[in-house]
Amino acid sequence: MKSVTADTRTAIRSLHLMGSGNLEDMKTVFTADAVNREAKDEPPDTRGLGPGAFYATALWLRRAFSDLTWEVHDAVQDGDLVVVHATMSGRQTGPFVSYAPDGSVAVVFPPLGRRFAVTQTHWSRMRDGMVAEHWANRDDLGMGQQLGWTPPSPSYIVRMLLARRRERRNAAVTHMITTS
Repeated sequence: MKSVTADTRTAIRSLHLMGSGNLEDMKTVFTADAVNREAKDEPPDTRGLGPGAFYATALWLRRAFSDLTWEVHDAVQDGDLVVVHATMSGRQTGPFVSYAPDGSVAVVFPPLGRRFAVTQTHWSRMRDGMVAEHWANRDDLGMGQQLGWTPPSPSYIVRMLLARRRERRNAAVTHMITTS
């Protein structure tokens, strides 16, 4: 029987919390200065450090996908690095918004209500029993194909453009409210 280390359990738990955890849960698995290397295409509030940034990533994913889960297939640890191979699945019920490096809305994929299941590999650098750094390899093309994003039909392209306009307006209004 394989032994599972505490670090491996924590790395696995960090994935499951993306689908259902709250900020207090995130504080139990991410260091105060934890960095998510994947946040470059995510909303600006996910690009910070620590549990709050990871919780912002969870909320961003949950806005787009319901029934979000990770089925873990394998996990290995080498020193302070834990690697988890999993299948992420769910159903797109909200817009999936991708962001530009400057934090502006880049692309919006409106929901079609479809389900998806794609493999991913998550890499976690551990420190003092918590995740201090995270990055991943994901099958984004496979997810896009399952969700009907690619290849897009002409009508879906129009929906994408309209959704992007809505998201950009919402972001502008939010910015005006928070800066006044």
